[in-house]
Amino acid sequence: MSKNNIAAIDLGTNSCRLLISSPNGTPVYRDAISTRMGEGMLKNNCFTEDAVKRGIDCFAKFKSDMQKYDVKKYWAVATAACRMANNGADFIEKVKEETGINIDIISPTEEARLNLNGAVLNTINRQYKYVIIYDIGGGSTEITLATNEPQSKILHTISIPLGARNASDKFCLNDYNQSNAENLIKEIQKYTKDFVVKSQMDKYRDSLCFLATSSTALRLAHLSRGWEPYIREKADNIAIDVESFNKVINALYQTNLKQREENPCIGKNRAPIIIAACIIFSQIYKDLGAKEIITSLKAAVEGMIMELQNAAN
Repeated sequence: MSKNNIAAIDLGTNSCRLLISSPNGTPVYRDAISTRMGEGMLKNNCFTEDAVKRGIDCFAKFKSDMQKYDVKKYWAVATAACRMANNGADFIEKVKEETGINIDIISPTEEARLNLNGAVLNTINRQYKYVIIYDIGGGSTEITLATNEPQSKILHTISIPLGARNASDKFCLNDYNQSNAENLIKEIQKYTKDFVVKSQMDKYRDSLCFLATSSTALRLAHLSRGWEPYIREKADNIAIDVESFNKVINALYQTNLKQREENPCIGKNRAPIIIAACIIFSQIYKDLGAKEIITSLKAAVEGMIMELQNAAN
């Protein structure tokens, strides 16, 4: 086993991801745990006791993983849920006390930058000079226009304070409801229309590709290809036309919670929030005029590993 490995941990609103790599950046181990930190936050904007316990248990497990793989340096970040929760800072302190892991609460702009840096490792088709990358988390959605090159430059970015978990709760979308869906769409469009104007994206459109880094995109890719069961790596870096996405999304709208729980590409944890995620995902590509989207497993943790490497050199 390699010595002096490095690790990145990304705590989101719905799940927490760990990536352990060798000092040269070769992936050694990865894991993702459904912590559901944002579950129950709608009532008083605080993490529930159950969510805090799931979060602590997750970091305790990741601490053990890092010890097992001889991790000498790590970087752990928290995003929308900890930014929004009134007891987010208390949770960060509790993780430190019980596991010894330090967590940085990062800004939406930093989150977008890390997602971008991780995703460009996919070596997106370089015939396009520009890329729009969007990531649907549990509590927020970041959309970023950047140059399409190894050292990408952000041209414009926004953070929408709605993701799969909090949008599902706020708009009562455990199952599809047209009226509730329309209300969510109106909220999303406030941001997407502003993004199109302020990014001046129309002047980049002739040399622009679209990249989606969320679990939603990977799961929809599986459904569009008829792949079972869900294996994240299988859908990494594939191009899918939006008509294929429309077809599987519309089919999901016709399902009930039990059917989605039993779907091998969705499962019990994702079933209650996939409808809201689909609404956000599809409305973004409609409003931005995408014809084809590249799905990417690589995101923030890969960007963090890259920065840990650069800091060591």
